[in-house]
Formats: sequence, structure tokens, C-alpha cells
Amino acid sequence: MTEAKSPLKLGINGLGRIGKLTLWHHVSRKHFPEIVVNIGRQAGRSLEDIANYIEKDSTYGRLNVYLYGHRSGRVIENLNEAEGTMTIDGVPVRILRESRNPAEINWRKHDVRLVVDSTGRFTDPTKPASEPGGALRGHLEAGAERAILSAPFKIKDKEKTIPEDAVTTVMGINEDDFNPAKHKLVSAASCTTTCLAYMIKPLIDHFGADRILTASMVTVHAATGSQMVLDRLPAAGAKDLRKNRSIFNNIILTTTGAAKALALVIPEMRRIGFIAESVRIPTSTGSLIILTVNIHDESVENRVTREVINEIYAKAASGPMKDYLVYTEEQNVSADIIGYPRAAAIIEASETHTRTATIRVDISKACGEAPEEALKALACPLVEVPVTQVVIYGWYDNELGSYTNMLGDLTVYIAGKMS
Repeated sequence: MTEAKSPLKLGINGLGRIGKLTLWHHVSRKHFPEIVVNIGRQAGRSLEDIANYIEKDSTYGRLNVYLYGHRSGRVIENLNEAEGTMTIDGVPVRILRESRNPAEINWRKHDVRLVVDSTGRFTDPTKPASEPGGALRGHLEAGAERAILSAPFKIKDKEKTIPEDAVTTVMGINEDDFNPAKHKLVSAASCTTTCLAYMIKPLIDHFGADRILTASMVTVHAATGSQMVLDRLPAAGAKDLRKNRSIFNNIILTTTGAAKALALVIPEMRRIGFIAESVRIPTSTGSLIILTVNIHDESVENRVTREVINEIYAKAASGPMKDYLVYTEEQNVSADIIGYPRAAAIIEASETHTRTATIRVDISKACGEAPEEALKALACPLVEVPVTQVVIYGWYDNELGSYTNMLGDLTVYIAGKMS
């Protein structure tokens, strides 16, 4: 079925990794009649240099090849230096180069009502539009009606909570939480949270949150723009000295906010003990989540097996999550999933593992201050509880294939609610 076009112009703030690939996505999709991109400063020697940056990518190749294959020619034309305009594959694109503060970007002048902020700088939804240095809410002051953040919300003041007009969503998981009459700021979470949501939701749907005792994950994550190419002296007061080490030469331990963000899109996670860790590796994109889950079994005889787990994912991938979850029995490496179309998570079924054991629980001790006579009456004070530990591997292209395409679908969804 052909997708209905939106009458809205789309604004993109920032032309870094996610901003550039968001532009690629929407130029390809042609859902919006015009795109206005704010970079907030002069770049290169001319608009031609900006066009060259948009056209070529060290990870994904050339834009024209992405759109039409290796026999295609250049798709950027009609450059107008004075106006800051160009046409990319027939889509009018305007480049703004004046202000980096969202409140000073004249979205109103350019009739932009919907903005995707991909700078990674304005993540606090509690900051007012007048915040020195800028704030996400500044987009609303500048004329936009909705601002979508391509990152998790991060509130610096721990005494504050997420405002009522802000919501975190992952497309295909909880986009219905977006209320167009209420929400002005929308976080699309992170690439890791997006993949993780599609790994954990099928398990919760099948077993229920009460049977999932604990869970933990490690994301083996490609490098990001925040890391150093070569070792650098840390800033004054820096706590994490590893962030200043060369990503070329190292596996670097870091942190992830995936656990906290996941509870915002899957509320049942608040009842499950969950730990999330992250390591960065020297690749440009293509990441992996190793998810470990402890599930309360019905019995040792009727335990959870790898066949049961794989069937859960296979059914989800061919059913309710077919648009975003991929189940594969192939053996992949990270390069295989770069640019993989519209896949939030790719389950590597050949690597699913399970182990079952029993935990001995002394009910007499668990009962606390129960009367001694009642404890003596227990026919079986020792109970063996069967628990299966499950290990699941899920791939995701943390830039274009997974995250940017999911962000694009969410943007189109929100635009549809605004029309």
C-alpha cells in the first residue's frame, strides 16, 4: 500500500551521524514535501562542500548508490548559495547556517511545525526555552509544534521528573503513548533501548513479568562521535578517564541508560531486577546485545528450553512484530547487519542458550515471625524452585539500519497525528 504524503515540512536540527542519515531516510521516503536542516554555523567553503558531505558517507557509501544502486549518478542538484537551498533526489532541502540555539532557529519563518533534534546536546525536557546555550523546548518557542529527540531524555536536576508534555516512545512498542493533545516533546529513546525493547517484549508477552525474576544485558557497541580518535588529556574534573582513550586501539568500558529508558516504554520492567552495561569497540557501526534472563519455570520436567525461546521470537517476528523484529538461524558477523532495512533487532537464534537449575527455599525462614506451631505443621519446609537462565543475542545497526529507520517511522507517525 502506498504511504500517504504529509503536507508538513520537516525540520532537522543537526547534521551529525543521525541527522545526516535522517535526511537520507526522508529523501528516500519522500513523505515530506520539503526538508529544512539547521546546522547553525558556516561549514566548509560553500554550500557545495555541505552537499558533498551529505552525498558521501564513510560507513554507508554514496547517497545515490543507497537510493538507486551502483549505476546511478549524482542526485544533488540546483544549489543556490544565497538561499542555502538544493534539491536532493527531487526533494527541496534548505540549509540554515545562522543559530545553534533552538529558540533562535526561525522555524516559524520557514513554516516548519515538526522538528527532529539530532544534535545530542538538548536532552533535558525540563529546561526552559530561555536556557543559556539552548534547550529542546526552544524549538517550540521558535515556531515548531512538536520536537522529536533522537536520544533519551536526561534530566540534570534529580529533583525534577519528566514534564507532562513529554513522552518516550519506541515505534512498534508504545507509540500509542503519544497523545497529540498533550505531548509536545517526544524522545525516540536510543538505538540500544530500541533493540532491547524488541528483545524483552516478546518474553514478557509470553511468560508475564512475574515469571521473569532478573535480567541483564551487555551491549557490544560500535564507536560513537563522543569518543576520541587518539588519546586526549581529560577535562578538569572528568570522572571517566576511559572516554579520552583512542577508540582505534581499545575495547572501552562505558555506561548505558538503556535500563532506565526501557522502563519508560515497557512499564512492566519496573518489576524486574535489571542491569545494563556497555562496551565500545573499534567498528564504525553494527552492534550486539547479549541479553541474560532468569525465568521461573513451571517445573524441572516442563522447563524453558532454547527451542521454546526461539519459537517465541520466530512467532513474534512473523506476527505482531513482523515490521521490526527479524529472526534468523544464519550465522552473522557485525558487517552483515550494517544497513539491514528496518530491523530494530535481529535475533541470532543459533546462539540462544538455556540452563536450568533449582533454588532451594527454606519456607520456615522466609515466613519471618510466623507462629512456631504453624511452622512445625509445614509438611515440606524446603521447596525447590526451578529457574532457567536464558542467553539471547540480538544484532542492531545502531545508525541507519535500525535506529534512523525506526526514528523515521516514528516521525511519520507523529506527523500523521498532526495533520
